[in-house]
Amino acid sequence: MKSPKRAAPPPKAYHHGNLRESLLLAAEATLAVRGLHGTMLRDVAKAAGVSHAAPYHHFASLNDLLAAVAERGFTALADAVEQASNTPDTHERLLQIGQAYVRCARVQPARFRLMFAPQLAQASSYPALQAASNRALGLLMAAACAHDPINGPELALCGWSLSHGLSNLLIDGAFDHLPSAMRDPDALVRQLTMRALGPLTPGNPAVATVPNRKNRKVP
Repeated sequence: MKSPKRAAPPPKAYHHGNLRESLLLAAEATLAVRGLHGTMLRDVAKAAGVSHAAPYHHFASLNDLLAAVAERGFTALADAVEQASNTPDTHERLLQIGQAYVRCARVQPARFRLMFAPQLAQASSYPALQAASNRALGLLMAAACAHDPINGPELALCGWSLSHGLSNLLIDGAFDHLPSAMRDPDALVRQLTMRALGPLTPGNPAVATVPNRKNRKVP
């Protein structure tokens, strides 16, 4: 008498501890070595010690994975800005936010560049990435408006542009041959932010308002 056939066991779920976290860490490490254009999904899988197919358990494509890495970057940036925002004095708060921005960029330069890469320009396709980005910018905007309720948005844009440009220059080593006194990132961003804050006092915009075309006389 034949014994009854046993039902086939259900397929086992893929197990690699926290696979998603492992892939994100591997992606950050791969970006640091290969750069954005040299990073492939199979390289990330190899760095994580998993099969080439494993990343698809969590990410539909390389861009999906990169978007998640960029989201982590914006989350870290927003956390740093939020911590600096606890400073009571609004002037000092903006100085510390500028320093926090540059520190975040220099700690993970490849991830920082990914955060603003053209490949992720359509951030609306990635709601979590968009939310993390909005949080970081929102905290900066709030700090600028607390310091100067009239010119806050302009001040935020000025500070962001300064910190972002300075971050890239430092990452590229553009200041390596300058006098040593100008190579301290913390001191430099603080000094330049103080200069940017100087002309922006409540009620006095830094740039002249462009006249409305409708009210302008045509010669």
